[in-house]
Amino acid sequence: MKQLGNLAIICAQRQSVLLHIQDGMVSVFVGEGPDRDVLSTRWENDAEISRIIYELNFGKHKAQR
Repeated sequence: MKQLGNLAIICAQRQSVLLHIQDGMVSVFVGEGPDRDVLSTRWENDAEISRIIYELNFGKHKAQR
């Protein structure tokens, strides 16, 4: 759960990203309409949350500038 705050900060900086936390799961919705992707994991899984953070910063879903 150490990375959950970092994920929240990254998501808050982007309008095309929605962070949803419920029932021990964290889901990040990226994009809009039929092209929307969902990245999900258990909220205590720091390794997977770190992977989602990396994906949002440097991967397929990095912010377009």
